[in-house]
Amino acid sequence: MDMVNVKHVTMNFRITNDKITSLKEYVVARMEHRLQYKEFSALDDISFQVKKGEVLGIIGKNGAGKSTLLKIIAGVLKPTAGTITLGGNVVPMLELGSGFDPDLSGSENIYLNGAILGYDKQFLEEKYEEIVRFSELEEFISMAIRNYSSGMLMRLAFSIATVVEPEILIVDEILSVGDEGFQAKSRERMRELMGGGTTVLFVSHSMEQVEEMCDRVMWLDEHKVRMIGPAREVCGEYGKYWK
Repeated sequence: MDMVNVKHVTMNFRITNDKITSLKEYVVARMEHRLQYKEFSALDDISFQVKKGEVLGIIGKNGAGKSTLLKIIAGVLKPTAGTITLGGNVVPMLELGSGFDPDLSGSENIYLNGAILGYDKQFLEEKYEEIVRFSELEEFISMAIRNYSSGMLMRLAFSIATVVEPEILIVDEILSVGDEGFQAKSRERMRELMGGGTTVLFVSHSMEQVEEMCDRVMWLDEHKVRMIGPAREVCGEYGKYWK
C-alpha cells in the first residue's frame, strides 16, 4: 500500500529582478509596470512512492529542492503542477519551533503548538507531563520561551511533535537537536516511531544517519531525481560524487 504517492510534481517560483527594499517601492514599481520577474524551478517533474512503514531518505546538496518537496507533501506549499496522494495523517517536523509565541511560557506553548499540529486540549493535558519530561525542561517550563536557547526551543518542539505515532512523519534535519545525550534520545524515539509502522520521509546531510535509518534513498540533484534505490547503494554513489 502506498502511503505517499507523488506524481510529476513541479514547483516554480517567480523572483523579481529588481532590488526592492520596502513595500512602498514594490507598490510604486508595480503601478508603473517596472517589475521584472524570472522563473526559478525548485522541483522539476518529481515522481516517487513510499509504502506503509517504509523510511525514505532524501539527500542532495543545499538548494536541490529537498525542503521544498517536504513542504509540498506537508501541505504548506501548493505545487505548480503534479499531484500528491497521502494514505494517512501527516505530522511534519520541518522547522521546529515555528508556531511558537515567544511571549508565552513553555507550558503555554505546548498547548499552542500542539493545537497547530492538530492535537486537542484533552490529549495534550494527558500527554503534558510526558512532553515536559522528555524535553528535560522541567525547571524552565514556566519561563517565557523568548529566554530559551535555540537548543531548549528545539527540544520542546521535538517533544511535542513526537508525542503521538503519526501514520506519515516528515523529518527535516532535526536529529541534531540539543546536546549529545538528547540527540541519542531523539534518535531512539525516531526508531520507535519507525518500528511502529510509521511511514517516514527523512532529510539529512548525515549519510551515516541516512544509511542507518532508511530503507531506500532518493537523491535530488538540480531539482530532479538523480537516483532512487537501496540506502547503501545511493549513499555510496552520492559519496563518490563529492570525491
